[in-house]
Parts: sequence; C-alpha cells; structure tokens
Amino acid sequence: MMFTNAIVRTPCNEIVKGLSSRGEIPDYQTALRQHDRYVETLRTCGLEVTLLDSDNRYPDSTFVEDTALLTPHCAIIMNPGAPSRKGEIAGMEEALKGFFGSVEHVREPGTADGGDIVMVGTHAYIGLSRRTNAHGAQQVISILEKYALSGSTVTVEKVLHLKSGVSCLGNNDLVASGEFVQNPEFRKFKILNVADDESYAANCVWINGNVLIPKGYPKATKMIEKAGYETIEIDVSEFRKVDGGISCLSLRF
Repeated sequence: MMFTNAIVRTPCNEIVKGLSSRGEIPDYQTALRQHDRYVETLRTCGLEVTLLDSDNRYPDSTFVEDTALLTPHCAIIMNPGAPSRKGEIAGMEEALKGFFGSVEHVREPGTADGGDIVMVGTHAYIGLSRRTNAHGAQQVISILEKYALSGSTVTVEKVLHLKSGVSCLGNNDLVASGEFVQNPEFRKFKILNVADDESYAANCVWINGNVLIPKGYPKATKMIEKAGYETIEIDVSEFRKVDGGISCLSLRF
C-alpha cells in the first residue's frame, strides 16, 4: 500500500509536561527543530502533509497517531487510555472529516490508542496494554469487520504500546523486539529482531519504499538495510523523553 497523505501536529510548548515514564523533560526548541525535519522527511517520501496547529491544552497532542486508526474504508476515532489525552480526539475528528466519508468511534468503557494497532494488509493486531483495554479492542475489531477487515489482540506487558516493539515493513517482514520476538501471534512473519540495547528502534515506519528509523541505532539500521530497505534516520530524541517515537508523530494514509 502506498501512502499519499499524512497528518501531523506541531508540538506545543507544554510538551515539557508530557506523560513520561523516563522522568525526562524535552527541550521545546529542539523538539520543534526535530519535528520540522520529520515533516520535511514525510514530504520527501511523497506525502502531502496536513500540519495542524499546536494545542497547549494537551501536552502530548503532537503524538497524533494515538487519536485515530485510518483504513482505506473508514477512520476510527480512538478513545485514548490516558485521561489527559481524551480531549485531543475532537480536533482530529474535525481534521479527518475532509478525507474520510465514514468516521467511526471507540467509546467508553472502551479505551484504545492508535499506537497499539499494527495494520498488516487487511488485518489489525491490537495490543492490550495500559492504554488499550479489551472493550476498546473489541470495538475496533467490530468496526473493522463492518468494512470486511479483521483484527486480533496481542498482550502487551513490558512496553507502552504494541508499536513500541512491533513495526510492519511489508514483504512479510516484521521488525520486533523483546516480548514480541517469540510471540506466536507473529509466527507467520519473518522477524527482524532488534537487539535489546536498541529496542527503541523497533518503532520505525515504512513509507513508500523508505523506512524511517530513529537516529543512533546502527545495528537496527544495518539489519533493516540488509533486508532490502532504504532507511532514513531521524533524530527524535526529545520525543523519546515523553514516550514518543517515529510512528507516533503522524497519521499516514
């Protein structure tokens, strides 16, 4: 599947108060520069980028991936698992109406973050995590089935989101780290095993023949290149401080 569009949101200066398991505070100006480079890279990969304004009400709002799941047939508005992020979905729904005729919703008591959903063709692997519960996952699966798509669940125990440790590159290649390398849900794939000391690089993104990967993870980069992919390294160090990665910063469709 080729991508033609992406939606991103400029980081707000309140990102310094973003949710963080690392106890680190990003530098706002550096985050802005890194985000500019990220957007430039998306355009280089052939995407038309819709850049949404920053929103100081929501420190984590630059991580737009968590607000929606986009399929060729519909957009599914998530219900984020972190209470401080639930208000982000209204602005994203408004932005998506210009692109999608069908917009569905995950509703309470279900919670779901887009970062927990890995789409492989017509099938969605949905992580059951601290942010996505069984109610939310089942709602997503039911919506997908309305559009002749499918879904299944994967338990997430050690990382924030499923996409923190799993990325699909196509050609039956799955980048994985840690708890997901031997997971039976993924036994049909060729696993590109990211070393534990570079596990952050397991969150990478295939876009139109290129793989966007975090800068500074040479073993993972070399492995992906050896598998036949062109890589583009992007510095997202400030976003890592608030538990964000390469995929979190855009919705691609």
